[in-house]
Amino acid sequence: MSTLIFDCDGVLSDTEREGHLPAFNQTFREFGLPVQWSEAEYGERLRIGGGKERMASLLTDEFVTAAKLPREREAQLAEVARWHKRKTEIYTQMVAAGRLPPRPGITRLIGEALEAGWTLGVASTSARPSVLAILECAAGKANAARFSAVLAGDVVARKKPAPDIYELALGQLHAARADTLVIEDSRNGLLAAHGAGLKTLITVNGYTAAENFDEAALVVSDLGEPDAPMRVLANRSAAAPGGCIRLADLAACLRASAAAKA
Repeated sequence: MSTLIFDCDGVLSDTEREGHLPAFNQTFREFGLPVQWSEAEYGERLRIGGGKERMASLLTDEFVTAAKLPREREAQLAEVARWHKRKTEIYTQMVAAGRLPPRPGITRLIGEALEAGWTLGVASTSARPSVLAILECAAGKANAARFSAVLAGDVVARKKPAPDIYELALGQLHAARADTLVIEDSRNGLLAAHGAGLKTLITVNGYTAAENFDEAALVVSDLGEPDAPMRVLANRSAAAPGGCIRLADLAACLRASAAAKA
C-alpha cells in the first residue's frame, strides 16, 4: 500500500506570504505590539518551525520592555498563546473567504491518489484549525474527509527539522517507510522527512527556491497542470515527469534512486 504525506503551508497552498504573514501582522496590531514583519523578515522567521515558536522568538529583553510584557517566562508564553489563538482565527477567516487557493496540481493529484487507493496524510507544524481549513480548500470537503491522518500543531514536542512528526505519521498511518513519499517545500521539511528515512518530493515557493534540497528525490517548481506545465529543477529519482506530476512519478520516486539528473 503506497502512502503520500503532504506538508501544508507552501505545499497545499502558497500560504506564507499571502496568508500567515498578514495574519501575524494584523494580530500584532490588534494587541498593540511594537512589531510588523516585512516579507524579508518573515522569511527569516520561517527557519523556526511553528507559529507560536516564531512569535516567541520576539521575546527579547528589549521587546518585552517595549511591549510592557510580564517578566516571568510562563506569563510571557501565556501571552504568546493568546496572540497565536487570535492569529489562527484571522488566518482561517482568510481561507474561508477564498483568499488562499490551492497550488497548481494539488487538487488533481489528491483526487488521483485517493481513487488509486493510496493512503493520504498531512504532517504540519501549523495550528490544526489552519491546516484543516487549507486541506478542505485544497482537496474539497469530501476528499479531505478521506485523509487517514492530519497531524498538526503541537502533536510532537520537537518540530521540523526534527523527524518526530513523520515518525508519528508513519505509526498513525500504519505505513511502511519504503512505501511512503513526502511532499514538502522547505529545507526544514526535507530534513524532517529525510531524518525519518522517507523519500521526498519538493515543490519550491518564493521563500524556499534558493534552499538546499540535495537529499530530495525530485525538486519541481510546482505539481503542474496539463495546461500549466511545471519545471523540473532537480531529479535524483527514477521518475521522468512531463508537464505535471502524476501518480507514476510519485511511484518512481519511491523506487531506488537513479543517477542524478539535474
